[in-house]
Amino acid sequence: MGRLRGLSMERFEIVWHARGGQGAKTASQMVAHAALSEGKHAQGFPEYGPERMGAPTRGYTRISDKPIRVHSPITEPDVVIVLDETLIGAVPVTEGATQRTVFLVNTGDEPNRVRKRLGVENRVFTLNATSISIEELGRPIPNVPMMGALARVTKLLPLDAFVRDIKHKFGKKFSEKVVEGNIRALKRGYEAVKGLEEAE
Repeated sequence: MGRLRGLSMERFEIVWHARGGQGAKTASQMVAHAALSEGKHAQGFPEYGPERMGAPTRGYTRISDKPIRVHSPITEPDVVIVLDETLIGAVPVTEGATQRTVFLVNTGDEPNRVRKRLGVENRVFTLNATSISIEELGRPIPNVPMMGALARVTKLLPLDAFVRDIKHKFGKKFSEKVVEGNIRALKRGYEAVKGLEEAE
């Protein structure tokens, strides 16, 4: 499967919706770092505010082949990633979406059902990232499996770039067992994402 129709590297923008503690800030920055390692220009940053555990949070990632001159929050995302499906209907996860926007949602539900819940006609992909993270890491932190799904859905960056970044970022702070668990979670997310058939 090639890059999704309509996606461009002129400037590619991602909005992450999550609850505090689910790793949206980390993921937004890791995807940006992986892009930098591939010779792209990138930004990854959270929406600053009270980041209480469980409170809604946002993260932003920009990737481009050219220098990025803007530093504002993203208003028309190419991809919206929802790390907690309970945010659907609780916060405006579809805000700013255009016809080209792709949704990637952490849920055990099927893409067509999530599309109805979102109230959109856009392409929707789903992954039970929480289940994967619990099985591989023993904790419900879905950000890394969702990064794997992002790599599969967009094809903007190779999976190996994310593997290298996990080794670089997590290898400094965690045991080899934790690093390997995250790499397995990443690869499982890449393989298990649902909705690819509709995009082809």
